[in-house]
Order: sequence, then C-alpha cells, then structure tokens
Amino acid sequence: MSFDRAHLATLIADHGPVVRVVVTQVAGSAPREVGASVTVWPDGQDGTIGGGTLEYEAVATARAMLTQGRDIATRTVALGPDMGQCCGGRVRLLWERFTETSLPEGDTFCRPITDAPATLKVQQIQTRARNQGDAPAPALVDGWMIEPITTTPAPVWIWGAGHVGRALVATLTALPGLAITWVDTGPDRFPGTIPEGVTALPAPNIAEATRFAPTNAHHIVMTYSHALDQAICDGLLTRGFASAGLIGSDTKWARFRKRLQQSGHPFAEIDRIRCPIGDKALGKHPAAIALGVAADIVRDVARAGDGALGDKGTGNDRRLSGD
Repeated sequence: MSFDRAHLATLIADHGPVVRVVVTQVAGSAPREVGASVTVWPDGQDGTIGGGTLEYEAVATARAMLTQGRDIATRTVALGPDMGQCCGGRVRLLWERFTETSLPEGDTFCRPITDAPATLKVQQIQTRARNQGDAPAPALVDGWMIEPITTTPAPVWIWGAGHVGRALVATLTALPGLAITWVDTGPDRFPGTIPEGVTALPAPNIAEATRFAPTNAHHIVMTYSHALDQAICDGLLTRGFASAGLIGSDTKWARFRKRLQQSGHPFAEIDRIRCPIGDKALGKHPAAIALGVAADIVRDVARAGDGALGDKGTGNDRRLSGD
C-alpha cells in the first residue's frame, strides 16, 4: 500500500477538497492492513478500509470534516465494543483533508499525527528514503505516519519494432517510472521475448492505434514505412500528446510538415513533433541512436513532471538525422 499522489490529485480536480482515511495501526483481527485507505468527497468515495460499519462511520466522519473545514483527526476503534463487529481487533484511523495545494512532495509522506517531534528513528527512515531510495512500508512510528508515495508511471509509446525500436525499448526498460507501450503492425514484428513491464500492441492498422494512446503520452515514431510514420503523426496530432519525436532527416520532416498542414493541422501543433531526434554525435548504430532518443524522452518526461523521472528540468536538444 502507498500514498497515490497522482490519483488523489485527479480526485481533487474532479470533486474539490477530499478527506482521505488511512489505517495507521492494527492489533488483532482487522478487515484491512496498515496503509489501506478510502478517499471521501461530499457525494462519493474511492477505495476501502473494509469492515462495513467501520467504513460507514469513517466516511461519515470524513464528510463531517469537509463540512466543518477540519483538516485532521485520529481515533482508535475497538471493532467489537465500538462497532459491534465480529472482528476482535483494534484499528487506528487517521483522517486528513487535502486540497490541490496541500498534497505532499517527494517520495515519502511523513507527518506527525500528534505533537510529537520527529525521533531519531523517524529521521533515519526519512534519510534512507531520500538518499538511498529505500521506500518504507506504511507504518505509524513514534507518533508519525509514514507512507511511500506512488508516482504514476509516465506513458511512453514506441511506434516500430525494428532494430532501433528494439534498442530503444531495451534502453528505456532500465529506467524507473515509465509505462512503455510498443506498437507495430503484427506479432511477427516483435522479438520472441518482450521485456518485463512493456506492453506489446500488434496493430494491423497501426495509425488507428493512436486513438488508444493517453493524451499525456510521450511518443517516438520509427516504423519501417514513411507512409505509416506520416499516418501515425496525423493520428497523434488529432489525438493529442505530451511530446512526440519522429526519426528521419530534415528533408523527410519538411515533406511531412507540408502534408500534415494540408491535412488540416496548424503549424503550431505540427511543430510540437521533433524531427530529427536523438544526438547525431553519438553515431548511427541502433544502440547509439537509442541512447540519444532515450535522453530526449527523459527530458520530455522531466519537463512534464511525470513518473519517477518527473523532476522539472531543461536540456539542450541535439538531433539525429537519418531514415
């Protein structure tokens, strides 16, 4: 279990301020584990802490907090005596109100639920998470609730499973925080083993697959056909995207740019597609091309603030010429 900041931000954008109820401690038999949570807004909820009456009462308290404007509350509940439930255990719950400006940053959400200062143990957990990437398990430690923060992976779509596409996928799978979708015209275009964490999408009408891509996806187009490349670019411009790159030369891009404008796309949108891509200084070996293109993707994801790579950043773009 973890604190899903991106999902919570979406709920806030859709419903306004919310109250998240999280299980901070469990003793004996209980319906859910530490870290389980339910998020509540005036006319809905998301997630569950289980327990029937326990959750019903927790949600009612959360809605009262939204009405009253209260930000935090905590309570220990004996499931038998307090809730009339057959479970013989006890749980401690924490209610917290969140708005779009109060979401935590970083990789770990560590906050006091009492007036206790951070003990050495708490500080050590924070230091390990910050310096070593050691994500802690959800726990109440010396009066502080600690949860790892989930970062939603950034969607990256690779169009083409040729030599460069394969090298690029192999390079990107070593990086955290990316959800890679790999698209080509048929199953025979892909290697026999697809890397773990990569979704292979055979699409006989490959341009039609653009409508399945999320609008916040980052795209690299490098199929075996200029006609397919152009059709994919046309589909992406219609669908919308966070960033897009096309392998090719300046001549190829000039031709595509004119044709895409004739298809009705404004130049301001067309010019969001990068072509050429990568770093020409690295050479034309597929692995070298993949390194330069992967660097482009990392920069794009960082600028967008997505995924585990999503620290805002800038970088000088260097391009790869070639077909």
